[in-house]
Amino acid sequence: MPEIPQIRISQQYARIGIDADLGRYEMKQPRPTFELEQTNAKMEIRQPRGELEIDQSKAWDALSRTNILEVMQRIYGQAREVAMKGIARIVEDGNRMAAIHKNKADAILELASDVTVSFPEMEYAGEAAFDNVDVRYTPHRPEIETIRGEVKLNTRVNPPEVDYYRGKLDIYMLQYNKVEITPPAIDIKV
Repeated sequence: MPEIPQIRISQQYARIGIDADLGRYEMKQPRPTFELEQTNAKMEIRQPRGELEIDQSKAWDALSRTNILEVMQRIYGQAREVAMKGIARIVEDGNRMAAIHKNKADAILELASDVTVSFPEMEYAGEAAFDNVDVRYTPHRPEIETIRGEVKLNTRVNPPEVDYYRGKLDIYMLQYNKVEITPPAIDIKV
C-alpha cells in the first residue's frame, strides 16, 4: 500500500518576556516643629533708706551749750529757792543777834567778819548722764515688685514626606509566533 503523503503543520506560540522591578517608596516623618519663646521674669527691688534721728540736745545741755531761754528758765526756777535760803540766813543771823544776851561771844563781830559778797551757785547746765544722746532708727521695708515671665509654645505637626520611585517594566518578545507547514516529499520519479 502506498503511503499517503501528509502535510505536516507545526505551530510555535509567541512568548512575551517581561522584566519588571518593583517600585520603591521612601517615607520620611519629620519631627514636629516645636518653638518655645520665653520672656524672663523681672524683679525690681527698691530699698528706701532708713531714717536715723539723733537727739543730742541733752548732751549739749549738760555741756552748758543749750538755748538761752532754757538757761534763763532754770535760773528763774532756782531763784525762789536761793531767795528763800538767803532769807533763812538773814533770819538766822537776826536770831543770833537777838540772842546776844545768851551768848558770851560777840555775835555782831562774828557776823561782820563773815560778810562776803558772793552769788549763790545756780545750776544752769543740764544733768550729765551716759544716755544723754537719743538715737532712734526707723527702718523702711524693701519694696519688691515682680513681673511674671511668659512662656509661648508654638507646635506644628509636619506631614510625612512620601516619595515613590517607579520600578522598570520592560515588555519584549521572547519568541515570535510562527506556523510551519512542511509539505510531504514528492517523489518526482514516475
